[in-house]
Amino acid sequence: MKGLRWIAGGAASVAAVVILLISGFQAAMYADFGVYEREYTKYQVLRELDMEMEDAMYVTREMMAYLKGDRERLSVVTTVEGTEQDFFNEQDRLHMDDVQGLFLGGLALRRGAFAVLAAALVFLAAACRKEMWRTLARSFQAVLGILAALILFLGIAMARNFNAVFTKFHEIFFDNDLWIFDPAEDYMIRMLPEGLFFDMVIRIGGIFLAGLTVLLILSIVYTVRSGKAGSGGNGEEKAEEERLG
Repeated sequence: MKGLRWIAGGAASVAAVVILLISGFQAAMYADFGVYEREYTKYQVLRELDMEMEDAMYVTREMMAYLKGDRERLSVVTTVEGTEQDFFNEQDRLHMDDVQGLFLGGLALRRGAFAVLAAALVFLAAACRKEMWRTLARSFQAVLGILAALILFLGIAMARNFNAVFTKFHEIFFDNDLWIFDPAEDYMIRMLPEGLFFDMVIRIGGIFLAGLTVLLILSIVYTVRSGKAGSGGNGEEKAEEERLG
């Protein structure tokens, strides 16, 4: 029973991490569209495209709506380079169809993570109610220790060569070369320069780390308090833990 208890705690912790990560992506991309205006100004995107900010934001909103499945086809007629035309070409549409699949897959994964989290909590509540929160706290700390090593490795890699990490990401998640664009021909890559992606990764990471920090603090506070309560008691909790196995 004790082994199952820790497996459930680990599953709940991993599920919580997945939920936080995907929610961080969604919040960074959709919570504040003003960030895109600031990024376009920072990287002089309007000058590269010869567009007005209003038109660029119209394209952005339609593109982001497509990614979450609110538009059937990625086609946005607007004024770019002084001509009214479709902002997206066929390669853009094919690649963004792949990106949409990743995004919707991520949302489905988050729904699955919620289901795993709920099942783990139900199991722990039924199997070891008195030890439930301590199990969750310690399990989360263990999972976070492993995750911290991965985050550190990835952070160092991105700081040293973001382009290499960015390229490797595409090679892993896409089985074609549609993500390789020519700035002379493709408006979309001019709207979304590499620096913008780097800034978005930092934004996503900040939201994700903030959520992890809150959960870590809560787990530490609970661990400390439960430890003090256990040391000042008469051993009933320890006996209960031994009984549960």
